[in-house]
Amino acid sequence: MRTICIRVHAGYNPKYFGRSPGVTWYNLMSDQFSGLNAIPVPGTLRDSLVLLAVVLEQETELQPSQIMTDTGAYSDVVFGLFRLLGFRFSPRLADIGGSRFWRIDENADYGELDGIARHKLKPDLFIRVWDDILRLGGSLKLGRVPAGGIMRTLMQGDQLTALGRGIAEFGRIDKTLHTLNFIDDEAKRRATLTQLNRTESRHSLARVVFHGRRGELRQRYREGQEDQLGALGLVVNMIVLWNTIYMDAVLDQLRADGHEVRDEDVARLSPLIHEHINMLGRYSFNVPEAVMRGELRALHDPEDDLAD
Repeated sequence: MRTICIRVHAGYNPKYFGRSPGVTWYNLMSDQFSGLNAIPVPGTLRDSLVLLAVVLEQETELQPSQIMTDTGAYSDVVFGLFRLLGFRFSPRLADIGGSRFWRIDENADYGELDGIARHKLKPDLFIRVWDDILRLGGSLKLGRVPAGGIMRTLMQGDQLTALGRGIAEFGRIDKTLHTLNFIDDEAKRRATLTQLNRTESRHSLARVVFHGRRGELRQRYREGQEDQLGALGLVVNMIVLWNTIYMDAVLDQLRADGHEVRDEDVARLSPLIHEHINMLGRYSFNVPEAVMRGELRALHDPEDDLAD
């Protein structure tokens, strides 16, 4: 979710914000629509590094195993880091025609892939620094090294350090395997696109909730922006939970009334619907006693509308 901001923490990026400064709300969402973590960054910093931070610094009990993201968030280094940390990094590849495919044995026969696997890996680059790679992975996993500042370890000026080159070379193995699977497996491509579409739908709901500031962050510093966006993420999660509970109740009622409820139809339902929620007016946090006891509000019967 990108939003205009005119305050201190904002940064310029003509691609997304034109002549205005802005921040990017980089967030992590589960496959059940719940938000796990979010980080505001000025402008649009290197997405891959922010992605690593937002995954490692999330504090929920859920442990992500597969990370799906858009094309702009991947590089050889980030493939290597995610593989090292035990995640399956699965970015959507928008332009596969320009992808490089790497081989370890230059004399091996890869059959139909021989023509495209023209680039030779150099395993010595990561074998020589393997102990350092493992130490870095352990430090990231334990939170001893902040993911956002890792490029100071991997870059020297505009060039990768020996450690950075080793991780990038290691990452080319996983990137090659991912690219081949992405081309060959239609279900994998569809699952990635589905998750990205869910994320965009969550962003749309967040924009509706965030109506009062007209898309502007008014806090001057990052901590204030994190508080504001954290509250926004909490409200969106509450809407997701509310909709999920009542959608389950409606499905149970339909089954009890003898209606056919097909699994393929249920799979298309989304807890991000919000047309029934009034975002304007006064907010009351007085909860009826029945709801406090764990009971649900009475379900709406569409036949009542027909009777009116």
